[in-house]
Amino acid sequence: CSRLTARSPIFRPRTSRAAQRSSMAGTAEMHAPDPVGFGKMLTNRMDALTLTQFIVEDTTGDQQLALLMNAVQHACKVCANAIKKAGTCDLYGLADVQNATGDDVKKLDIIANTIWVDCMKQSGVCCLLVSEEEEKPIIITDKAKRGPFCVAFDPLDGSSNVDCNVSVGSIFSVYRRKSPDDKAATVEDILRPGLECIAAGYSMFGAATELVITYGKGVYRFALDNSIGEFLYVEQMKIPQDGGKKIYSCNEGNLHSWDEPIKQFVKDCKNNGFAARYVGSMVSDIHRTLLYGGIFLYPADKKSKKGKLRVLYEGYPMAMITEQAGGMASTGMYMGKIGRILEVKPEHIHDRCPIIMGAERDVKKVLSLYEVK
Repeated sequence: CSRLTARSPIFRPRTSRAAQRSSMAGTAEMHAPDPVGFGKMLTNRMDALTLTQFIVEDTTGDQQLALLMNAVQHACKVCANAIKKAGTCDLYGLADVQNATGDDVKKLDIIANTIWVDCMKQSGVCCLLVSEEEEKPIIITDKAKRGPFCVAFDPLDGSSNVDCNVSVGSIFSVYRRKSPDDKAATVEDILRPGLECIAAGYSMFGAATELVITYGKGVYRFALDNSIGEFLYVEQMKIPQDGGKKIYSCNEGNLHSWDEPIKQFVKDCKNNGFAARYVGSMVSDIHRTLLYGGIFLYPADKKSKKGKLRVLYEGYPMAMITEQAGGMASTGMYMGKIGRILEVKPEHIHDRCPIIMGAERDVKKVLSLYEVK
């Protein structure tokens, strides 16, 4: 090949745009700006608190709890990766089976369940696991591979929406066992009121992957930076004190079978300028409620006397998060009285309860309608 030189006819020395502009009479020299946001992006990555750092600092020396929470974040990262590749890897669609609660199971349900079960087992600090996809609790009998924690989880909440690329998520709650450590855990170690949860959280897989957690002292939001594989701190979440935006979120297809107070509340919302927003994925609907305000309802009805959402891995964790963010989480009228979701005593691992949670402004309005009745 012939060498290119300054004399070669196809060689042209590069002239900067600034030099070109300055050579033009009457034109001031200009400097190209830095790429928009690049400096801030680097600063955020270097200065931001990572979830790993947060876990180590916030577990106050509890090494086993730190190991558990790191296993949780690992499960969320692996699930996010599987969901991202679902379309190209033929992972959409049904798996032609039903889960323990009678729901049709998607291929991604099975994958997410396997991920969560394996991550929890391999953490070495769990003694009992409850999954929406498993009919019975998973009891870890090997003394060398178990620890003090009982974990309940919905590995892929809202999976009915996953094929149409709507946001889905994972939800979990954590208990510390009460039975003697020298024996295998029993189901009674987890069939306890939500007031005894020591940690809870959810991960949302949408435009971004986020993880929201609480240890019972505030609610903290993290976003996954895929380029470095770390969840980075975003903010402490609090529901707006004034109730925030006027939003109500419920499946109005069930309106005909609800209690009169719920029907009246929805009617009042429509007459008072509320907007209806319902995704059909609890993680998405609660996440929006925490950020913007309003209320999420999945009440009992004539067909489902206890409601549809499960207590251990949907009701408790979301109620704990909502209350820690400054909101309210009630069952409405349930078992003859109005009560907190966290006070419900589950009868079995897949037990259900009604859900009314969100800003205090709106939840109190629903409860006042029950009291009037």
